[in-house]
Amino acid sequence: MTAQKPDDLADSRYSPIAEHGLIGDLRTTALVASDGTIDWYCCPCFDAPSVFASILDAGRGGSFELAADVPTKTKQFYLPDSNVLITRFFSTEGVGEVQDFMPILDDSRESDRHRLIRRVVCVRGSLPFRARVAPRFNYGREAHTLRLEQGQAIFESRSLTLALTASVPIECQGPDVWSDFKLHEGESAVFALDRIGIDVAPRTCPALEAEELLAATVAFWRRWLSSSRYRGRWREMVHRSALTLKLLTYAPTGAIVAAPTASLPEQIGGERNWDYRYVWIRDAAFCVYALLRLGFTEEAEAFMNFLFEHVGVCGSVTSDSLQIMYGIDGRSELPESELEHLEGHQYSAPVRIGNAAVGQRQLDIYGELVDSVYLYDKWGQPISSDQWEGVSSLVDWVCGHWDEPDEGIWETRGGRKNFLHSRLMCWVAIERAMRMANHRGLPADMRRWRQARDAIYRQIMHRGWSPSRRAFVQCLDGDVLDAAVLMMPLVKFVSPTDPKWLRTLDALAEDLVSDSLVYRYDPEASPDGIRGEEGTFSICSFWYVEALTRAGRLDEARLAFEKMLTYANHLGLYAEEIGRDGEQRGNFPLAFTHLALISAAFNLDRALG
Repeated sequence: MTAQKPDDLADSRYSPIAEHGLIGDLRTTALVASDGTIDWYCCPCFDAPSVFASILDAGRGGSFELAADVPTKTKQFYLPDSNVLITRFFSTEGVGEVQDFMPILDDSRESDRHRLIRRVVCVRGSLPFRARVAPRFNYGREAHTLRLEQGQAIFESRSLTLALTASVPIECQGPDVWSDFKLHEGESAVFALDRIGIDVAPRTCPALEAEELLAATVAFWRRWLSSSRYRGRWREMVHRSALTLKLLTYAPTGAIVAAPTASLPEQIGGERNWDYRYVWIRDAAFCVYALLRLGFTEEAEAFMNFLFEHVGVCGSVTSDSLQIMYGIDGRSELPESELEHLEGHQYSAPVRIGNAAVGQRQLDIYGELVDSVYLYDKWGQPISSDQWEGVSSLVDWVCGHWDEPDEGIWETRGGRKNFLHSRLMCWVAIERAMRMANHRGLPADMRRWRQARDAIYRQIMHRGWSPSRRAFVQCLDGDVLDAAVLMMPLVKFVSPTDPKWLRTLDALAEDLVSDSLVYRYDPEASPDGIRGEEGTFSICSFWYVEALTRAGRLDEARLAFEKMLTYANHLGLYAEEIGRDGEQRGNFPLAFTHLALISAAFNLDRALG
């Protein structure tokens, strides 16, 4: 059974969610805490079982500790315009730093190489350091052997073998490796953790090679970021968001994961803990919009290829052929299970892997998908005839099924309802397809499409408007507010200055907005099938900024945006939600949040002139 938190046990074993930076190699990522510990790492890919997971169980999850072995203060930052993370240690004896990165030499689709490098440097005085490498394979469920072989420590489990190379002496202690060493000013040490196997031989990592790989990796990130067209007021935050979105892409297929983590809680001690290491059609489609805005067309093209090659968005589409999410390789089976042997982050159980929401019906994904294809066709490359056949089939299906209940954008587990947002995005699917057909003279059943589009519009305007609330609401014929309606002016369904919309904006501000932070909805007024409370949802907060911007309320929009920036962590990263105490909650970092930041900044910049 999952452990319960003893009354006398402090939470100090767990670094808060926000006290982390992210590194990666376009195949997987690792979370590095501000104390120098890697406490989340899955190998060889995003959704593989964890090797280090102490963020989910400080005792049994496994970790890679590397820090000064004296009392210190620590600070973290990214090497400018890169995803190389620096953790600095300040003491009375000296100053040292750990440079964490996963080497990237190019953006190839080759997927076998996996290397994590930790380079330790003493920059002032002298400092003792201690390292402890304690992998726990397969979420801590799989035992491993450890042996020293030609100067390397080989961790071997049934499903995965890792080799640790170090430039300082290491010793074995049970299943773990330790190292105590001291560096003087100008000296460095290197730890490299490599996946090895039948096709990947062990390799060393001398100090010079580590320096060269560091320089090459920094050059890769800076070369990639140089394609950005953004020159606005919030360049640093926008570019950090872009770099984060790039980290969440899986180069071998072009997939974009929603987040690199699993089961980080939306409420400490609660059960709203989900696995986000998969490709949500909705989230990834919005990412395409954000990246195209900044000029990154290659990523958009790669995701289009993922849709058409791996998800199969071509040919005939039926009610069961398009899911809300997929594995990074396009697989459709993502069974959800609970890891009862793990106690959860700060005792937030259950720990879940897989995601049962894969079987939900969420009609809004058709709108997000078709909108991303429309934007790619407009700003990237014209879609092919085969791809248009797939889009046409999607839209034909939407025309026959838009007026049906579903689980909605928030993936509620309280039963299907007639969500306004789902209808809204069905309207988007049809309307964007009609634009493409008209612009390029593509064949389409325009009469049927137009009739369905107009029917959706009338239904939303008549049944989605609550006379008693004087606002557009969550469900048809209801009176509960929902921040998802903020998308109405953003997708150009309604004028941002329409009187009905302005009343809705005021109603949302009164009921769901707190110091610029926006709640999705009120779970008490609209039960979602899950116990516990949730924090404010950060993407909604950026949607709110954009809605204010489009309504011409620029002073309010800018203040709300600047406030939202203060809720980022020390590296400019955001999780899914923000709790009452201002702390990051949920999986981290979340692509959804960062793409909304980019969109809000882009539009606010343009409006401010």
